[in-house]
Amino acid sequence: MTTKHGIGTTHTRSIKNRFARRFLRSLLKMKRSNRLGTGFQSDEEIRKRNTQRIKTAADRSMARVVGPRKIWSRALLFKLRNRARIQVGLRKRCLVSKKKKVLRKEKKVQVISREPNRADNLRKLVPGGDSMDICCLLEETAHYIKCLATQVKVMQSIADLYST
Repeated sequence: MTTKHGIGTTHTRSIKNRFARRFLRSLLKMKRSNRLGTGFQSDEEIRKRNTQRIKTAADRSMARVVGPRKIWSRALLFKLRNRARIQVGLRKRCLVSKKKKVLRKEKKVQVISREPNRADNLRKLVPGGDSMDICCLLEETAHYIKCLATQVKVMQSIADLYST
């Protein structure tokens, strides 16, 4: 029961179900944390923040379901962890004190420009793609696209369920 690309359809259903459960848990946590209050934020600011939080929850849920066996999922989880650490650090820094900013001189680096080819463009789109050879890049891209399609289907199902 495998598809043309060697990924089983039962495996795909399993990923879809696990992603749906994990994503719904994340949305429930978000809903609970929103009850704490939003302060003096406008509706537009709240909407933007919630949109970003939903996107992050979807990405994190999919990467955690896939696990560490794929390069793109490891890269995405690493990026999300670092982003969270930076945001916590920025909040702490703002609360502690406001220090003077020191402007550093930028070093001029001579860059040899070349026109990016299709593989370079693909490397920019796939998380962790910059460290992959072309064969691995194509394999990871196929899996990443399949997971993104699953993510869209689950999110569409959730939207359809709550819109009726």
